[in-house]
Amino acid sequence: MMEELSARSSGGYGSKSLNMSRDPLHIKTSGSEFPLVLGRDVSGTVMECGLNVKYFKPGDQVWAAIPPWKQGTFAEFVVASVNEVSLKPKSLSYTEAASLPYVMLTAWAALVNSCGLSKEKCPGKRVLIIGASGGVGTAAIQLMKAWGAHVTAVCSGNAVTLMKDLGADDIIDYTVARLKDQLKTRDLFDVILDNIGGTSEELALQFLKPWSGATFVTLVTPFLYNNDQLGIADGMMRTGVTLASKVIKHYYKGIHYRWGFFAPSGPSLDEVGELVDAGKIRPVIEDVLPMSDVPKAFQKLEAGHARGKTVIQVVDPKK
Repeated sequence: MMEELSARSSGGYGSKSLNMSRDPLHIKTSGSEFPLVLGRDVSGTVMECGLNVKYFKPGDQVWAAIPPWKQGTFAEFVVASVNEVSLKPKSLSYTEAASLPYVMLTAWAALVNSCGLSKEKCPGKRVLIIGASGGVGTAAIQLMKAWGAHVTAVCSGNAVTLMKDLGADDIIDYTVARLKDQLKTRDLFDVILDNIGGTSEELALQFLKPWSGATFVTLVTPFLYNNDQLGIADGMMRTGVTLASKVIKHYYKGIHYRWGFFAPSGPSLDEVGELVDAGKIRPVIEDVLPMSDVPKAFQKLEAGHARGKTVIQVVDPKK
């Protein structure tokens, strides 16, 4: 089973950065990267292993999220490095398992790698998740609740029931009144996870606890856009200046400012898998489509307001 990649990538967004990472020495001839296989998540059965692979064997049921500099998972066979792969949770089907790796690892990168949260540090922490009803948002809610944090979810009214089902302690419907006005009635937060971008970072200085290690982390960054528009060298320089200025601005106000990026990690999926089998994390799947409906899946993504994930079924597991 394979699950979709960002719709923006299908339209060429971030192409300069991804082309450089796939072929940094420009060995390939122009245009030779096509056909380009999209997709990041995979769940299936191991067919073959390299000579130095010790932890996995043919026949193992696994799941993984493949990094963007590799060919993707919309295929019957996928090549992955051993450190990207984990044994699939026994409680999940292949379809269910295919919906989790990319969003869980993106949430993990933001909350664990960027914010320094962990199972030991989460109890008592107040976490605000903006854009909570999408794939990463639903994953972040469950991870934080599994570790004992207090979670406030920001979503539209038609996602409130889903947020309650996932265990959110407090839910803010941004369509009822301005988000800033609703947040003024809440206590300050230790972490804000932003999945939306735009003016969301303005909330950091107002609603995070200053001088307490509180962190604002956003998954919406100008990194790929700058590289597309300015080229790799100038784009990375612009991105570096932007990040540095924001970090310094927030630091002087007692707030940590971070960017979060997806990072493949088999060991992290091992921990997620334990939480899944313990019943603390579950897949949130909006739709399951056959391989022939991949264009339809990307159209759904481009329309926005997803409620969980759309899974592409490449091979029928019953056959």
